[in-house]
Amino acid sequence: MKKHILLMYISKNSGHYHASHAIEKAFHELSDDVETLNVDSFCYTNPILEKIVNKAYMEIIKKKPEVWGYLYDNPRVVEKTQRLRDSIHKYNSHKTKNLLDRFKPHAVICTQAFPCGIIADYKKTHGSSLLLAGVLTDYAPHSYWVYDSVDVYFVPSEETREKLISNGVSPDKFKLTGIPIESKFKKIIAKDKIIDSLNLSPREPVVLVMGGSQGFGPIREIMNILNNLAIKFQIVVVAGGNKKLYRYLKKHTLRFSKKTIVYGYTENIDELMGISSLIISKPGGITISEAAAKGLAVLIIKPIPGHEQMNTDHLVENKIAIKIDNLQDVGVFVKELLSNPSALKNMQERAKAFSRPNSAHDIAQTVLEKVM
Repeated sequence: MKKHILLMYISKNSGHYHASHAIEKAFHELSDDVETLNVDSFCYTNPILEKIVNKAYMEIIKKKPEVWGYLYDNPRVVEKTQRLRDSIHKYNSHKTKNLLDRFKPHAVICTQAFPCGIIADYKKTHGSSLLLAGVLTDYAPHSYWVYDSVDVYFVPSEETREKLISNGVSPDKFKLTGIPIESKFKKIIAKDKIIDSLNLSPREPVVLVMGGSQGFGPIREIMNILNNLAIKFQIVVVAGGNKKLYRYLKKHTLRFSKKTIVYGYTENIDELMGISSLIISKPGGITISEAAAKGLAVLIIKPIPGHEQMNTDHLVENKIAIKIDNLQDVGVFVKELLSNPSALKNMQERAKAFSRPNSAHDIAQTVLEKVM
């Protein structure tokens, strides 16, 4: 009999979705006896509220990121919103029950705390023994993950585990797997073929510039700084879902002094990382995990207060990344790394050693063993 695995995330344009998708693919790569259903839980339960919340989140991140830093895992906020969260879970209980009754999952895997809370409360209310797994996609866990009825937490680091234990989670509920990424990031690519298809030179290094799935950050300014450097290299820049940024970059490509390839949203990040020497990016958990699997040196710009700042602290402490506080220093660090092959190679090797490219498979395998 096929095992039914329900995966839940929020927001299609998010690391939570990419993690959920990676785990789903891993299940099908491991077994033919699995049926999966991947659900945007916020859209499923509260489609109108989802649009309002997503818009509000984007506005806060763009205009007042310090507000998000204050809200993120603030004990006072956690306490004051408890009644509201309980009401939302109760309101969603009917739709949740319909989904579970229809699909009849043997396990539910959540890559974001909101659906994890909904299923955790469902289990408690209905006395369900359904296996519930929480998958953390950042190195900084917050209190919204903590529920007694979660059976197992898949975490990216020992520090993440210790923080959740200090918040009351039982030490026997953890498995250290890393952040789940697709298996394609561990595959060796035909680098020369991809470079040739992009009309890039095999003799010059490639710098990859990204701003997450939404194309956040001072990418225009970074591009101007990079194009003023008096060393030879090429640039691949990914604007993600930021259409305004994409149009700007496409319009100005011809005036850039460096050979520049511009992408909007793209599914071939593994190939772009595979031909690059270093990446300049926001420190989203998925992006950093993918970059580490590809052995990229990482320069971090403008982390969002909260989870991204905590990710940055973890990466810098482990010497996987360099945080750039002054935007003008982007050029200094890029020039230094590209002019010093041994320093660049050391960063790349540390990233590779830090990476956990089998993370999604480890999660899927563990869940399968638990439901067999």
